[in-house]
Parts: sequence; structure tokens; C-alpha cells
Amino acid sequence: MFKLSGEDKANVKAVWDHVKGHEDAFGHEALGRMFTGIEQTHTYFPDKDLNEGSFALHSHGKKVMGALSNAVAHIDDLEATLVKLSDKHAHDLMVDPAEFPRLAEDILVVLGFHLPAKFTYAVQCSIDKFLHVTMRLCISKYR
Repeated sequence: MFKLSGEDKANVKAVWDHVKGHEDAFGHEALGRMFTGIEQTHTYFPDKDLNEGSFALHSHGKKVMGALSNAVAHIDDLEATLVKLSDKHAHDLMVDPAEFPRLAEDILVVLGFHLPAKFTYAVQCSIDKFLHVTMRLCISKYR
């Protein structure tokens, strides 16, 4: 598994300062991209309207990005921070672990699009590593 360096952590925190307050919008867009591009992801929300602009998409997007904001706030103890989320996704929701990296890619796209001046090569690599670590921890309970 990737390890986050001090520079990675600083880069993630610096970018996340610009995400704060926009979790709803960024999460909505990232999930919208995933739900549009990967049809089978709809199976986790059979009774929800997942169309662009829907309440369900905004609500869940805010939850996802809020969880990532919490992870950033506790970046030095990600494993303990994400244990409940991992349990929930593995045992209650039974989300296919293959969906997590796909969502991470969509989050990277959204952040790069909305924060182009902040998204240098080094920052992109740090965010990618952070998302990789968080996603791996979220699927760690599947074993």
C-alpha cells in the first residue's frame, strides 16, 4: 500500500482547504460521473433518482466528500478514522470493491477541473495517493 509522505499530507490538506464548503457540489459531480459512466453502480440505489441535479445525488455526494474531509482532518490516523465506513460498505451495503477506484478517478477529475491552478503534478500525485489509501482502507473489511 502507498504511504503518504509529509509532502503528500501537506498537498492534500492544502487542496482540501478549497474543497471545504463545496463537498455537496464536488461530490454530486463525482458521483454523477460514476453513475453515468458505470451503469451497474445504480444497483446500490434502486429506489433513488440518480439523475443530474437530483436530491439523492447531492445528498450522497455530500456524504462521500464529507467522509473524505473527515479523513483529511485525521490524515495521520486514516485506518482508525475509516474503520466504521469500511465495515458499513463491506457488511451492510456490500458495495463491489471495484467501484471505489472508479470513484477515486472521478473525484480526481472533478478536483482537477474545479481547482486547476492548485492541481500541479505533485498535488495530483498526492491526491491520487490519498484517495488510493482511503479506498484501500474502505475495502479492507472485504477479506
